[in-house]
Amino acid sequence: MDPKESSSCKRARSETSGAPSSKACREKMRRDRLNDKFLELGSILEPGKPPKMDKAAILSDAVRMVTQLRGEAQKLKDSNEKLQEKIKELKTEKNELRDEKQRLKAEKENLEQQIKLLNARPSFVPHPPVIPTAYAAQGQAAGQKLMMPVIGYPGFPMWQFMPPADVDTSQDVESCPPVA
Repeated sequence: MDPKESSSCKRARSETSGAPSSKACREKMRRDRLNDKFLELGSILEPGKPPKMDKAAILSDAVRMVTQLRGEAQKLKDSNEKLQEKIKELKTEKNELRDEKQRLKAEKENLEQQIKLLNARPSFVPHPPVIPTAYAAQGQAAGQKLMMPVIGYPGFPMWQFMPPADVDTSQDVESCPPVA
C-alpha cells in the first residue's frame, strides 16, 4: 500500500465517524467552548459594556458579583425574618383588640339592657326638675322651703328640688293630724 492511500484512508474514516480523531482537536473544541462561556459570563456580569477578553478579570468580576449577591440575599432573609416577627406581633395585637372589642360590645349591650329595665319600671317619684341656681338662691333668700324629703329608689336622689308652688301643704292638717 502507498502511504498516501493509508493517510487518505485514515482521513476518510475520521470524517465518517463524526468525532475528531486526535486529542489536539478535542482539546481545541474544549477551549472554544470555555472561551464561549467566558464571553457569555463577561456579557452577563456587565451588560451594555463590551465583554472583557481577560479570563482572570471575568472570573474576579464573577466572584465579586456572587459575593455581593450572597450578601444581599442574606440581608433580604434577615429582613424577611424581622417582617415575619412583626406580622406575628401585629396579629397578636389584632386578636387582643378584637377580643377587647367583643368584651366592650357585650358590656355596652348589658348596660343598654339595664337602662331599658330602669326606664321600663313605673316610677312613682318624678325625676327632679332642673332648677337654675339663681332661682334656688332666690327662693332660699325669701325664706321659702325648696327641699322636701322623698323616698327614692336605688340610683335616684333622696331629695328633690321642687318649687313652692308645686308643694300644696294646705290639706296636710286634715290628712295627717298632729300627734299630741
